[in-house]
Parts: sequence; C-alpha cells; structure tokens
Amino acid sequence: MGDAAKVKICIDREQCIGDGLCVNEAPETFELDDDQKAVVLDGPGNDLEYILAAAKSCPLDIIVVEDSATGKKLYP
Repeated sequence: MGDAAKVKICIDREQCIGDGLCVNEAPETFELDDDQKAVVLDGPGNDLEYILAAAKSCPLDIIVVEDSATGKKLYP
C-alpha cells in the first residue's frame, strides 16, 4: 500500500507545464488531466520515496508535499 494518504500534495496548476515527469516517477499518485496539467489521484498511490522523487523531478518545483499528521513540509 502506498503512502499518498499520509501526505498532503499540492500542485500549482497555473504554473504546471504538463511535462509529465511526476507521472513517470509516481504513476499511481499523479496523472495529467485533459488540460495536460498534473493532478493527484485518489487512492493509496505510490510509496513516499516515489512521491518525493516525483516532486523533485518537477522542473518548476510546483509540487509541495507535506506530512498529513504534522503539517511538516517534506518537499521542497
């Protein structure tokens, strides 16, 4: 089971250029919608290491990952 439920993931969709690197890194957590913008999928998603790799892969650093329980920012 993935860790997506344990983290809060925010994407600045206005800034998203839709390159899809986050989808490549964590395909069970992210997808591109009809506007070719990244969205977070419902469900267990990927393990945290893949979610963080996806956030780090974003060329614009617009994916913010926080711990759901503590609110601590995990990335960036």
